[in-house]
This record gives sequence, structure tokens and C-alpha cells, in this order.
Amino acid sequence: MENFTMGPAILFCPADRADRYAKALERADAVILDLEDAVATENRDEARRMLIDNPLDPERTIVRVNPAGTPDFDEDLAAVRQTPYRTIMLAKAETLDDLAAVADFRVVALCETALGVINAPQIAAADNVVALMWGAEDLVASLGGSSSRKESGTYRDVARHARSQVLLAAGAYGKVAIDSVYIDIPDHAGLLGESVDAQASGFGAKASIHPGQMPIIRQAFTPTADQVERAQRILAAADAASGVFTFEGQMVDEPLLRHARATLVRHQVSGTA
Repeated sequence: MENFTMGPAILFCPADRADRYAKALERADAVILDLEDAVATENRDEARRMLIDNPLDPERTIVRVNPAGTPDFDEDLAAVRQTPYRTIMLAKAETLDDLAAVADFRVVALCETALGVINAPQIAAADNVVALMWGAEDLVASLGGSSSRKESGTYRDVARHARSQVLLAAGAYGKVAIDSVYIDIPDHAGLLGESVDAQASGFGAKASIHPGQMPIIRQAFTPTADQVERAQRILAAADAASGVFTFEGQMVDEPLLRHARATLVRHQVSGTA
């Protein structure tokens, strides 16, 4: 299974709003055309028709389908098979049986229930899974809770645990992890802080619900000029050193060299090189 290379700024778009498809793709690195939560049940047949009739670049498009075993699931897949899209997001992914039902697709597994989070390592190991994403609000709802965040805006402990579990599962099997959406749209400072943390922790992308969030997510995932310059100097110093060495008062060993190399890779991918 080839690697997932979409990101870092990924935008959800309701599949029943074909008028927004092209605009969404212009603003984002990739678009998730959503047949699930963003579309009312009575509008899903029309959304599937719009999906078929309004094609986008399949290399930058993901289709979120309804959970396996639901009445809409088979109809969603039938519609996707009439398009060039071969990357789907499987809502509420929980078991290997769910993934077997979409064996002919590249799958972004959305772990957003208690069972899905617990089974994240098994899900990440599946051959057709190219990325994992976690979802906070559906997770808390599956537990009978009422909110994933405290009044301060920070995640509750159970959400933080789920976020870490999905990230670790993805990393263990060499898959990309996608961070959950930030639903307080006007809070750009909060989004930036959460996105910076996502990148620093190892997430490869962050999903979002509003086009105005795209530049902020890209900013968080793009190294600053100072970070790039320091990474270059550390690697240059490593060429002249033997084994562990000290750089500007900091001990540098192989893990820190890997951090520096990753910074330069992100710099190249961002197009600012």
C-alpha cells in the first residue's frame, strides 16, 4: 500500500454542497467530501449524485463514508466506485471486519468510538489503511459524555488519551496520523497552538471544518526560518563530529539529528525551500 501524502491542511466539505467542492480544494491541501455527519439523512441520495457528477483531483480528495454496517454504507461505496476516488475515510472504524469491507480502497480509518480507539493498533496494522484520524466529540458521545473539552478549551483527559493512542498506533505501523478538528472557528490562537502541538508530537496533518483555518494549520506545520537554519547548522556540526557532541550547550545524539532531518523534510515539502 502506497504512502499517504495528503496534507497538512485537510478540509471537510459536505458532499451535498457541490458548489463548494472546487473552492474547498483551492484553499486546502486535500478535501474530505463528507457523506456522513455533514449531510442530513434525507439529503444523502442527492449527495451521492453530486459526488459522481462533480469530480475533483482524486490525488487530493478523500470521501468520508458512513460506518460499516449502516444502511448508507453500501450505497456510499456504490457511489464512490462510480468515481475516480480510491481513498476513503471510514467513519467510526472499529474492527478488522470493518476494514475488510473496504479492502479495495485506501482507507483513512477514523477512530472515534471507545472500541475504535482501543483497537487502533489492529486497525493501523491493516494493509489497506494508509492513515488514522481520531475524533473527539463522537468518542465522548460514545462514552455517554457531553463535551470533549474543559471550559479552558483544553481536552479532557480521556480525549488526550485517545489522541495519544491513535498517534502511537499510527506511528507503530508507519502510518500517518491526522489530528482532529478544532471546532471553535474564531479562535485562531487556540487552533495555532493545537496545530503546533500536533506537528511537534508527530501528526502528519490536521483536519478542519472551515477554509479560514487552512493558513493557520499550514503555518503550524511549516518550519520557521530560524528552525530551518538551526537544523542545517546542527547537521553540519554532526558531519564534523564523531558520535555524541554538544551544540550550543545542548547534547546532540541520533534522535536530535532525526528531528533536524525531519525539519528540513517539512521545509522542502512546504514548498518554501
